[in-house]
Amino acid sequence: MIFGTLAMNERQLFRQYDAFDQYAFIDYLKQVQGKFGKVILFVDRARQHRSKKVEEHLEKNRDCIRLVYLPKGSPEFSAVEECWRQGKYDLLVSRYYPRFTDLKKIIAEYYRTRRFNLDIVRYLLR
Repeated sequence: MIFGTLAMNERQLFRQYDAFDQYAFIDYLKQVQGKFGKVILFVDRARQHRSKKVEEHLEKNRDCIRLVYLPKGSPEFSAVEECWRQGKYDLLVSRYYPRFTDLKKIIAEYYRTRRFNLDIVRYLLR
């Protein structure tokens, strides 16, 4: 599982986790805070983004991090979806990975080193 954040100033943060759960998401929120400081994150309504533990973390850190939930079924409002689309094309089209661990390693390296240079405003206004 990969969590990703794009900032308006073209900074980005992607982290890979073995699980997509509230604990991984809370760890990712801490990583985001460490890199960006005060933030407003736009996220989908995945259960992991809305758990009691996540709410408690957000309450404790309300002075520096806030979540805004995107409308249900609206991935087009999330610019990071374009990163997922590009990664899917770059890593999966006409490629073969002999082991799942090989694929995970390539995915981690791709998102750690790839610069998307996505104009978020233009992307959302298309």
